[in-house]
Amino acid sequence: MMNLAMDSHIGKMPGLVLLSVLVLLLQHPLLSLSNSEGDALFAFKQALSDPKKVLESWDNSLVDPCTWFHITCDSNNHVTRLDLFNSDLAGSLSPQLGQLPFLKYLELNQNKISGKIPQELGNLNSLVSMDLSHNQVEGNIPVSFGKLKSLKFLWLNNNQLTGSIPKEVTDLHLQVLNVSGNHINTNGNIPNEN
Repeated sequence: MMNLAMDSHIGKMPGLVLLSVLVLLLQHPLLSLSNSEGDALFAFKQALSDPKKVLESWDNSLVDPCTWFHITCDSNNHVTRLDLFNSDLAGSLSPQLGQLPFLKYLELNQNKISGKIPQELGNLNSLVSMDLSHNQVEGNIPVSFGKLKSLKFLWLNNNQLTGSIPKEVTDLHLQVLNVSGNHINTNGNIPNEN
């Protein structure tokens, strides 16, 4: 009799294990998104020197970057804002920043960021405002910025950018496009600012 009870109890265990695995699999996409946002931000941090230690709270062992300073998240714990203006950051922009699908505001002005602007920033579909002004970024404005259909404000002024403004960017319905203080050939392609 005792063996029978144990056998029926053991028979139920695989069902409970299967149910537990299914619950974990359903939660996995949320965990992996949070991890990918944290990983993207940590890669950005790794590409920079931070003499003022403004990124000191960015601990990659914490799954949720919403607890880090200079990060704002929405009610679903998605990163929506990165505010690091006037932070004395130097180094280059990490292409991984393009892996923040809910980012609306990217404020990196008045730093010492150099190098080229990664094409991957054109993947920030939710972006409303990007401010890279008063840095040392160089090269061309990425054509991929033309995919930023939500973008309203683009400040690239006072850098070392060259080339011309891509038609894809001038076709956006921007309220502000500031490229002054660069070596850009505008050819009259700057839309009127409101």
